[in-house]
Amino acid sequence: MGEVFVSLMDTILDNFSNTEFIRVCVRDPRLHKDGRWHTHVDYEICLHTNSLCFRKKTSSVRRRYSEFVWLRHCLEQNAFIIDLPKLPPWNPFFSLKNTEQVIQRIKGLQKFLEIVLHTPLLLSDSRLHLFLQSDLSITKIARCAVGKTRYTVAEAIQCSRTGCIRSEEKVSCDSDCESTSSSGLGLSVDTSGRGSPIFFQSDGDPEPFCSFSETTSPLTEY
Repeated sequence: MGEVFVSLMDTILDNFSNTEFIRVCVRDPRLHKDGRWHTHVDYEICLHTNSLCFRKKTSSVRRRYSEFVWLRHCLEQNAFIIDLPKLPPWNPFFSLKNTEQVIQRIKGLQKFLEIVLHTPLLLSDSRLHLFLQSDLSITKIARCAVGKTRYTVAEAIQCSRTGCIRSEEKVSCDSDCESTSSSGLGLSVDTSGRGSPIFFQSDGDPEPFCSFSETTSPLTEY
């Protein structure tokens, strides 16, 4: 009887390990200061998967709300017959001091990604993979996806968070204006900026083996 039970458990575990899964979590909103007067909020996106569609099985990147808006627009261009999920609505009065607003924003962003990641047709879009598993700005993502960078999509993903840094780049997208430093959720403020030193080749494109950093322009966020 014991041997039958062990054999059954082994079979269950084997089937479980062979089951494809994609898990995504949006968390840790942070307030960043863009100069003296403007701020924006970004969120950590953690991905864990065993799917062969993804180059990395675990990854973590930070994205802001306006970048989610950009991603949805990109996916919408290719998803002619798919009804894409909605993003949480833009709130001109969004504040990290408002716990309910923060929770609803995070839930909405995560729900959006969960639906997208479980729509097989959308997984063929390289911009989605770069959004989730690289530190490239949306401008660099758009260029990389059409082969206009010195590095490939795979290289951009592979060298993400490995010690090389993306070139500072002004991005014309909006950001939530904030005046608060933290909320009751233990949310943090980053005043150091996200830009970092980079190394350029003669043609002006950063090396694919750099850690791609990003700066944002002083904006008003979606």
